[in-house]
Amino acid sequence: MENLSINDIPDIRKKTLQPLIDFIQNKLNTAQAVNINFICTHNSRRSHLSQVWAQASAVYYGIPNVHCYSGGTEVTALFPMVARVLEYTGFNIQKLSDSSNPLYAIKYSPNFHPVIGFSKKYDDDFNPVSGFAAIMTCSQADGGCPFISGAEQRIPITFEDPKVFDGTPEQEAKYMERSKQIAREMKYVFSTIKK
Repeated sequence: MENLSINDIPDIRKKTLQPLIDFIQNKLNTAQAVNINFICTHNSRRSHLSQVWAQASAVYYGIPNVHCYSGGTEVTALFPMVARVLEYTGFNIQKLSDSSNPLYAIKYSPNFHPVIGFSKKYDDDFNPVSGFAAIMTCSQADGGCPFISGAEQRIPITFEDPKVFDGTPEQEAKYMERSKQIAREMKYVFSTIKK
C-alpha cells in the first residue's frame, strides 16, 4: 500500500469517487456499518479487484466496520489472471475449490478474515440485502441494471475492462495496470475518510 501514489489521480476521477467517499463518511458519522457491493456484469474481474483493494484500503487506514462485497448481473468465474495479479502485488491467495466457479481466499492482512472470491450474482445470499452502496464498476452493468434491490445508494465508478487483452502478449501488463488503477483509487477514497 505504501508504494501506491494517489497524487496523480485526475480531478475528474476524484469527482467520480466523491459519492463513495460521502457514503462511507456518512455511515461512519452515524456509527453504522459500511457495506459496499461492487457490481459488474460477470463478477469476474473489475468487481473483484475493487472489492479486494477497497477492503485492504479500509484496513490500511484503520477505518472500522467496513465490509466489501462483489457481485454480477450474471455468474461466471473469477478470472485466474485476477488472482495472479493480486498475488504478484502481495496478497496471499489460496484456491479453496477446483470447479467451473472456483472459490479463492484472498488474504490482505494477517489479522483479518480473507476476502472470499468467487463469481456470484449481486443479490446472492453471500452479499448484503439492504443498506449498502452499489458501486457499478462496468458501464454494461450500469446501463443494463438500472435498479439494484436493497441498495441505499447506486454509484457508477466504471473501469475499462482488461478482458479485451485476454490471450494477447499484453494480458498480464493490462491486468496489472487495471489493478493498480483500482488500488490507487480505493486508497484515495479511504485516505480521505475522517474517523
